[in-house]
Formats: sequence, structure tokens, C-alpha cells
Amino acid sequence: MEYDTFSASQYKTSDATSFAHTSARERWPIIITQGIDDVHRSLHGTQDEQTLSEGKHIVSELAKLKYEVQHDRVLTPIPDDGESDVAAYNSELAARGSPKWHSVPWLYSECYLYRRISSIFKQTTNWKSYDLFARQKMATFRSSRPAVLELAARYKDIVTELEQKHTIQGAKTQADLEEAEQVLFVEMCEICLWGNATDLSLLTNLSYEDIQKLQGSEARKASEKNILVNDLSKAFKILTAAKKEGKKERRVDIVLDNAGFELFVDLILAGYLLASGLATTIVFHPKSIPWFVSDVLPADFGALLSALANSQNFYGSLSDDDQAAGKAPVPLTDAENANLQFLFQHWASMHGEGQFVLRPNIFWTAGGSYWRLPQSEPELYEDLKESELVIFKGDLNYRKLTADAAWQATTPFTDAIGPMGPGSGIRVLALRTCKADVVVGLPEGEDERIKAMAGGGGDSGARKWAWSGKWAVVQLSDGKTSS
Repeated sequence: MEYDTFSASQYKTSDATSFAHTSARERWPIIITQGIDDVHRSLHGTQDEQTLSEGKHIVSELAKLKYEVQHDRVLTPIPDDGESDVAAYNSELAARGSPKWHSVPWLYSECYLYRRISSIFKQTTNWKSYDLFARQKMATFRSSRPAVLELAARYKDIVTELEQKHTIQGAKTQADLEEAEQVLFVEMCEICLWGNATDLSLLTNLSYEDIQKLQGSEARKASEKNILVNDLSKAFKILTAAKKEGKKERRVDIVLDNAGFELFVDLILAGYLLASGLATTIVFHPKSIPWFVSDVLPADFGALLSALANSQNFYGSLSDDDQAAGKAPVPLTDAENANLQFLFQHWASMHGEGQFVLRPNIFWTAGGSYWRLPQSEPELYEDLKESELVIFKGDLNYRKLTADAAWQATTPFTDAIGPMGPGSGIRVLALRTCKADVVVGLPEGEDERIKAMAGGGGDSGARKWAWSGKWAVVQLSDGKTSS
């Protein structure tokens, strides 16, 4: 807590105009209820007495936690469940003076909530590594079938051409080539930003003419209007410069957000960066415990790759819910299955060759902001300095970068991320669709302009436009410079 030094105060669950207020009173009880339902489903048909007994105890403990949240009870210390972060959580809780659920800094309390949930499972024998959100993660991936199949086909075409020709057909000059490469880079990153492929405008076969069409497409212009700050061109120049310098090792890190389809598009981006030569290694940073419902765990990589390896079975069979709804299975075509097999083989090969690296760290599930990184996890801090670019995905990572503080919207991003900013030695690229109050780096008057739109918050004092996921920011801080 002592390292979170900033001139703006953190959002609290008592702030009636903030999304923190809504989260504590409405979202969290629903999330816990869904967790209870998931455990009940896993208990169905269980014969092992210890598993059954522990499962019933888990349900009881989750119900107690839900009661505490709903009735604004005092946050209690996390029991000693054998993990190394218990002391840090509890010492911070004590320093905060026994706060209640409805009047506590949002960032700490939300992290504490998921750590409390995790502790319930960690104190058991048979449920210790259980992920109560795993079903939801794979359900979203299954329901994203059309976009998965479309992107798999485009990815196969692109990386095959890149790896065979190492260039883009029709680019007459070096300037043409770099322009086309930048358009393709931006397209890949924006698909990764939104976590979906709503317009699937990636329709190029890598010819210069097709990329020119992509650059001018109405779909791209429409989606880019909602990216309020877009530093992707700066990120491209950084990666291109490292490539031109002939650096042998050019590492890009991705601090992950959601599993399921979003992890799929993260892997699409990662595979593209390697195939294009913009990176030589991708280091992924997953969470170490079930976190904020859908965040990536190491096991989620295995689940996704397994689904691709057995794609006909995964997409050609029905989920329990679909079966209950009376739906009929729709098998993949031979071409669709072949494209997914290509993805599996390509990504498995990259992992086998050490180009895809998983590097979990308990820091990512700590209770504080990333302002604490240099002091609380110096080894991780030094490791991230070795990267050409560290991409922080999603809303929670953005909240942690900016300490979830009520900055003025015009505050420079480089200021709001404190010790992670200029001079840190880390190049930070935040890819964030806005789903919480904090937002920085906007032009003068932009916050007010969007607030005035329908549903934007108006004169209510709430920045409601930033809760919806409709708007996004892509912001770069080059920590390898001093300004």
C-alpha cells in the first residue's frame, strides 16, 4: 500500500456515481451465486464421500461470503491456506482499518474477493486446483465458433504466405512494404483489442492491393472511431526498429486478460508477430488462481489447444445447455477442421520450440496496483525490462497500471502509471476496452463530449460511457526513455 503514491484517490465501493458502487452491490453477489451453481453441477453424480463432503462445505462457505457482501459486513482476514500471499493481503487489510464491503477501495476489495474465493478451495484436498469459472470460459469459446472459424482460415493464409515469402506481394518500394506491414499489424492488434472479430475485416490474402482496401474499409473506420487514443503506430515503429537493428532476441510479452475466445485472438496476434518477424519470442503472463471470472490460467492454454486438437469433437458435439435446449450438432466441414488443425500444429510447434513461453507469477493476483511492481516483485520487474514491448490486455490490467485512481481524464498516461512510466525500463502498451471508471490520456474535452451522448453519464457525475466496453484506448509508454 505504501507504494501507491499518487495525487488522485482510488475509486471506492461507496462512490455512488462509480461502477465500483454497482459492482459491490449487484455484480459480486451474482458472480458468487454462479460459482455456487457451478459447484453444485460438479457435485452431481459424485460418489466419492470426501469430494462430496468438501463440495458441500465449499457451497456453504461461498454462501456465507455472499451474505457478507450483500449485508456490508467487515472484510475478514484470509485464512492461512499455505500460499505465500496471505500475509500481504492480511497486513494490507489491517492497515486499511477493518473496512466494510460497501466502503472500501474498489481495486483492493475486488482482488480480495477472488482471493477469498480461492482460499475456500485451497483449504480442501480434492478441490484445491478447481476452477469454478472453467465452464464459462469454454462456453464462450464454443459460442464464438463462427468468428473462430473465420479467423482460423485467414490466419492460415497469412502466416503461410509470410513464412514462405517473407514479404508482401505487390509492394514496389520499401516504404510500400512497411506501410502494408503496419496496416496488417494494426488489424491484428485491433482484433486482439476488442477480444472478438465483430466485423472480421481481416480479408486480405497479403497482397499490397488487398491491404490498401483494408486500410480504407468502412468497417475499420467505424471501429477505429471508438478507439479514443491509438498508439499502435508507435508500437509498430518500436518492433520494426528492433528488427532492422538485427537484434537476435526480440521478445514481446503479453500480460493476459480473458480466456476462451480472447485467449484465442491473443494467440492469433502472437503467432502473427512471430511469423512476420516482428518478434522472436512471446512470453505470456497468465494468472495463478481463478481470477475475475474469466482470466487466463495456465490450464486454459491446455484446454484451448485440446479443443483445437479435437476440434471436430469440440465443435461437432453439444454442450449440456445445448442438449437441454434440444439443439442438433453441426459438424465442421473438412476445410474448417483442417484450418483448426493448422492452428493447433502451428501453435504447438511454437510452444515446442520455445517461442511461446508461459510465465505465471503470484504478483498478477496481488491486491494492489502495478505501481508496486519495482518494490514488491523486483525479479519480475527486471525480467520485463528484457522485453521489447509488454502488452497489457484488458480492463483490470489498465486499472492496475493506473492504480484505479480518479485521475482527470486528460492526465497523461505516462504520469498515471507512475513507476511503470518513463525511466522504468519497460515499454508498456495497454490494449483496453473501457469497462470501468478510470481513463487517462484523453484530449481536452473528449470525456465531456462522450458523457453528453445518450447513456454517457451526462451531468450525473458518473462516467457511464466508460463502463460499457464500447470505447477503447491503446496507449504506449516507452519506459526505455526518460521522458
